[in-house]
Amino acid sequence: MNTLTKLALGMIGQLRPQPVQGNAASALPLPPPQTEGGIPLMQALRQRQSQREFAPDPLNRQVLSDLLWAAAGINRPDLKGRTAPSAMNSQEIDVYVALPEGLYRYEPSGHVLYLASATDVRRITGYQDFVDRAPLDLIFVADHARMKAVPAAQRESFASVAAGAMVQNVYLFCASAGLCTVIRAWIDRQALSEAMGLQADHQILLSQTVGLPVSPPRA
Repeated sequence: MNTLTKLALGMIGQLRPQPVQGNAASALPLPPPQTEGGIPLMQALRQRQSQREFAPDPLNRQVLSDLLWAAAGINRPDLKGRTAPSAMNSQEIDVYVALPEGLYRYEPSGHVLYLASATDVRRITGYQDFVDRAPLDLIFVADHARMKAVPAAQRESFASVAAGAMVQNVYLFCASAGLCTVIRAWIDRQALSEAMGLQADHQILLSQTVGLPVSPPRA
């Protein structure tokens, strides 16, 4: 679906998710993340970029595991510390994963994906046309109910910083793993919130598309 069609449907409140492809499992266990290897940090920073063309091929389960751990996984189990910072340790950002087989919420403590909606919401994660076909769209959602220690006037700002840190983690992982990604904020948030079944305290901040390159990167 092209951008103009999405805009028109959004204006009349008719931008809707699609049926899932295949069966939507209630949970998707992930293999342990591979936390060693990859390219040096400075090289990853040099190669970090936004790309908007994606092959339709799905990411294998190990790559998905590594991607989500990089975004928001637990890297210090004794402290339950995460790979991304959070003000006052509120841990207010949930990472949702929009796949053809359903919408899932990433749970770092068990490193597992839990089914949030048995629908394909990729189409409404952004107005761009490529989000419909890319294999995976991440959605970063702030739960303001977890931010009681943060003054109300600062909650959106603090949550946005935390989501931004996760987004950059994803960018650096993709640079290291040879994947394509792009951050997006042009979203019909009302339509997406309804499709995801979010509550009043939830706020969609950003979305990020991830996938394999259309052609292999040059050596």
